[in-house]
Amino acid sequence: MDLAWLSLTTEDALEPDLEIVDPHHHLWDAPVGNRYPRYDLADLRRDTGAGHNVVETVFIDCASNYRTDGPQSMRPVGETEWVASRAAESDQTPGARITAIVSFADLTLGDAVGDVLDAHVAAADDRFRGIRHAGAWDADERIPRSHTNPPPGLYGQADFRRGLGVLAAKGMTFEAWQFHPQLPDVVDLARACPEATIIVNHIGAPLGHGPYADRRAEVLAAWRPPMAQLAALDNVVLKVGGIGMKRYGVGFERWDRPPGSDDLVAAWGDELRWCIDTFGPDRCMFESNFPVDAESCSYVVLWNAFKKVSTGYSAPERAALFAGTARRVYRLA
Repeated sequence: MDLAWLSLTTEDALEPDLEIVDPHHHLWDAPVGNRYPRYDLADLRRDTGAGHNVVETVFIDCASNYRTDGPQSMRPVGETEWVASRAAESDQTPGARITAIVSFADLTLGDAVGDVLDAHVAAADDRFRGIRHAGAWDADERIPRSHTNPPPGLYGQADFRRGLGVLAAKGMTFEAWQFHPQLPDVVDLARACPEATIIVNHIGAPLGHGPYADRRAEVLAAWRPPMAQLAALDNVVLKVGGIGMKRYGVGFERWDRPPGSDDLVAAWGDELRWCIDTFGPDRCMFESNFPVDAESCSYVVLWNAFKKVSTGYSAPERAALFAGTARRVYRLA
């Protein structure tokens, strides 16, 4: 996040009274290598309080503050403990509240993952809602794997699916993060585990770098069929966002100044509306994916783009896209 660069394009928040639940953000209390700066509660508050009416947020796993000792399987519980402390602080101070936490548990533990999930629940002060076990992998070395360093075919493994069954039996959600060539794996997973609520992150990750650079029409043509198959499955929900990530290949980060909301709509409007029309507004939720999407745009600009993209939908449909779907799926009070 380059705040100086982001400040070169500013906009007033459109429809500042429209209620927003941001269902996807991260927190780090220290820089993540040379990729992302520190992003703690004060930084989140800077963004959520910049003009839009963001009232609640959902933290999503990013390997922050894991325990440094004890059983390896239990170390991710440290992230929930740390975020729960930030969430408690958000309850006591003005601004958006962190009302749900999604962390990591290794689903390949199978039946044994239940103990890890119970530990997350105990640590979360009634905010724990599920896990993300990222499976993003590509055979090309130019495509970095997700932070869990998954093997190919993770979502098809028998032990993984047993673990997903344990998660579902506890009424918890599963976040799928994979690249677009892996979407058929998610289709197969959702069909095999209809009892699991599967939340597909970042419009299914249509890549645009490495071997997929400058092939956007081809990538989108490959992306749409499995996305439509996912939309036909009632247990799948879609997060509509991630459009600021460099890996999607639009190249905003190379501009002299960051894009405005009209630029985002021009680049992504058709695809976002196709997602909403295919899944339905009651199974879609706009997301910030901050601070990752700050690689390309500011928080205000991003939500302005979502508001512009959604102008053709009814008031109840927009209420679902901006808050209602997230509240239902994450069981927010």
